[in-house]
Amino acid sequence: MTANATIGVDIGGTFTDVVCRRPGEATRIVKIPSTPDDPARAVIQAADHIAAQWGVTAAEIARFAHGTTVATNAVIERAGATIGLLATKGFRDTLEIGRQMRQNMYGLILEPETPIFLAPGAYRREVRERISASGEVIEALNEADVIAAADALVADGIEALAVCLLFSFVNPAHEKRIKQLVNERHPQLDISLSCEVDPAFREYERTVVTAFDAYIKPTIDSYLGALEGHLREAGLATPLLIMQSRGGLAASVVARQRPVRLFLSGPAAGVIGGQMTGVADGIHDLITVDVGGTSCDIALISAAKPIIRAEGAIAGYPVRVPMVDVNAIGAGGGSIAWIDAAGGIRVGPQSAGAQPGPACYGQGGEDATVTDASLILGYLNPDYFAGGGQKLSIERARAAVAAKLAGPLGLSVEAAALGIHRVVNAQMSEGIKLVSIRQGLDPRDFCLLPLGGAGALHACALAAELAIARILVPRHPGVLSAAGLLCATVQHEISAAFNRPMTNLAVAAVSSELDGLDRRCDALMDAEGIAPAAREIQYFADVCYIGQSYHLEIPLDMASADPLGDLYRGFMAAHDRVYGHAAPTPARIVNLRSVHQEAAGAQDEPPPPPAGGEARKGGRKIIVPECSGPVDAVVYERAALAAGSIVEGPAIIEQEDTTILIAPGWRGQTTASGALLLESIQP
Repeated sequence: MTANATIGVDIGGTFTDVVCRRPGEATRIVKIPSTPDDPARAVIQAADHIAAQWGVTAAEIARFAHGTTVATNAVIERAGATIGLLATKGFRDTLEIGRQMRQNMYGLILEPETPIFLAPGAYRREVRERISASGEVIEALNEADVIAAADALVADGIEALAVCLLFSFVNPAHEKRIKQLVNERHPQLDISLSCEVDPAFREYERTVVTAFDAYIKPTIDSYLGALEGHLREAGLATPLLIMQSRGGLAASVVARQRPVRLFLSGPAAGVIGGQMTGVADGIHDLITVDVGGTSCDIALISAAKPIIRAEGAIAGYPVRVPMVDVNAIGAGGGSIAWIDAAGGIRVGPQSAGAQPGPACYGQGGEDATVTDASLILGYLNPDYFAGGGQKLSIERARAAVAAKLAGPLGLSVEAAALGIHRVVNAQMSEGIKLVSIRQGLDPRDFCLLPLGGAGALHACALAAELAIARILVPRHPGVLSAAGLLCATVQHEISAAFNRPMTNLAVAAVSSELDGLDRRCDALMDAEGIAPAAREIQYFADVCYIGQSYHLEIPLDMASADPLGDLYRGFMAAHDRVYGHAAPTPARIVNLRSVHQEAAGAQDEPPPPPAGGEARKGGRKIIVPECSGPVDAVVYERAALAAGSIVEGPAIIEQEDTTILIAPGWRGQTTASGALLLESIQP
């Protein structure tokens, strides 16, 4: 029996999406309700569905890739481990002091803006030691301090330990010795060292990311360990692959060693899926808008490559891990609409989630949500939601909107529903501006790519708001994050501090540092079983002007005739684009980064099967902001649309995983790859 099936499983707030591909066969998809109390249960249900409904046995699976929200949720829900923190004497409160910046400048009641919950004061200890900024040992490590601190913290009930000493990113000897000492006395304890998690300067950021790594390590280890066990019992022979925040895959056994790199795992997979969709149709500049059940994740793809940022934020706290630049806002299909103190309609960030879900689900939800509004406006077919797998109740949707918004505001139910859409669309368009304009890029130069279960319902309104002329809707937008898992490659990244001015910097010095990073990346790729001949290597440098506090990541081509000159010119161009100016003054390299990845991509999506049957399946009245009253929209079945088919708005296109709204003034045409390209036909 040939192992040639590839499986992608992505857990969302409302649904767990599954995609299966085998050579010579049409892509199979399914959406399974998520199980927030135990996310692994939905993955096991997906594996059972694959075997029972599609006849794909575990022995036939060549790749099983998974995108997970477990790491992010552990932080948002404060459900991580009890951790201790060891710091250099005099620096135990770095985590609490933070930076001299406040997000809420005018709040009457000041709340902590640093993640003190990771390690409250009682769980932070100091050890006597000191290393200089140049890496020299000024004071030897006091091992008695280490043993006493570790014993006391374990007695207090910690489950993991974070270690962050001064200048360990230059000389990690003391941190590594602490790990040896603690492992000898407490082998059950998970330990995160800052020299391994984030070997770069800036004490607060390094402490935070190391503490986060320790905080989620037991949770991730337990989740992935149990999931691996279930899949092995089912007969899966291939390693479980996990999507990382940078957009590459890692084997579960490796991912468990570096759990902080799993933040934004699911959204990163959606961006990779969007990238592949654009490449298939020759569109390389895209803004992806992933509208799921609980959130809207927005990202930008330029020149066929996702924008990567060196530092992200989780629950408002800095996490210095390279990740796809995703702007996540609380605006999804399950986002709850409510009335603020001024009598205005607000949407989110609270969500009805998967349980009880929107009122129209009939599972006990009483709040009005975006999905309820979409049903009232005529966009959704109550008998064909999630491919007919779930029936929606228009009566419950109307009752919820009437009780929560229309009645109190003195509006009709339809006007209130339209108001919900206008508000949530405004929030999404602002999120798009942050991702694009913040990077010095004009959104009008990009094509909008909607994904997620609800993305295609909002695409025309968002494009019109931002003057974007084209929209590319993938073949399976509702499960594109799961499909993106099949397009992604195994990838590992290692960085190190390299605080050197570029003036008179020798290329050999840079090359020597990169050689050390390459060896560490090679070890990770060896653990993945990726042959050296099947690897690609990329280098990056974080660069800033001398005296500047913040840096930009710039590609570094060591094969160039003048690698450092090209790096400086690339930095100047990026600085001008992002900040609006650049000056020919001295710069310095802050960090160096090596990225190793599979040379060959995963199985691409096969061409769509020939269309069959009647594409036009009826019509219904819909309400759109462009018109003063209900308009007649033609309803199409997407699977029956042949390549080259043209659809003019107002129209509704239904498919198993989503519904597409083509507003008046837009025309859609199916491409050879099976995507749907919408273009504005407004004069």
